[in-house]
Amino acid sequence: MKKQYLILILGLAILGVLMRLMPHPANFSPLIAISLFAGYYLPRKWAIILPMGIMFLTDMFLGFYELPIMLTVYGCFLMSVFIGKYLKSRGNALTILTSTLALSILFFLATNFAVWFFSPWYSHDLNGLLMTFTLAIPFFKNSLMGNVFFTSVLFGGFEIVKIARFSLVTKLRENKLKV
Repeated sequence: MKKQYLILILGLAILGVLMRLMPHPANFSPLIAISLFAGYYLPRKWAIILPMGIMFLTDMFLGFYELPIMLTVYGCFLMSVFIGKYLKSRGNALTILTSTLALSILFFLATNFAVWFFSPWYSHDLNGLLMTFTLAIPFFKNSLMGNVFFTSVLFGGFEIVKIARFSLVTKLRENKLKV
């Protein structure tokens, strides 16, 4: 594996683990962004292992929950990885932002439906389903803000680093040729 990939994976892992374990607003998390970013930039194996590893490791400390709900949450992160892979050949700022918004909505719908369907917390009728989604709206706001923020930071920051690195290498080559 290239040294750059290792550094990137380690940095993303540290970010993901710290942000899940440190106090933060509920659902303001980098995991959708990390999953999308990993799918876009990392080899497939590492793109899948990274978010799943972050989730499993941090769930060991935070506590596991109902397996069907956990599988739904983890599945949403895998979907983010696969969308990142899909965007690799078509990606631009608009498609990445649109995908981030779509993934936020998918996560909200899928995880809250799973909570309603698999847990005893809400009645298993239309009123219970509506209550589940209604009570989750504040979490959706935080999730959406976190996803947009972290996706912007990860993708934008990475592109800035790539441009700066290319510029530096070009200048070094020009100076070397002048000597």
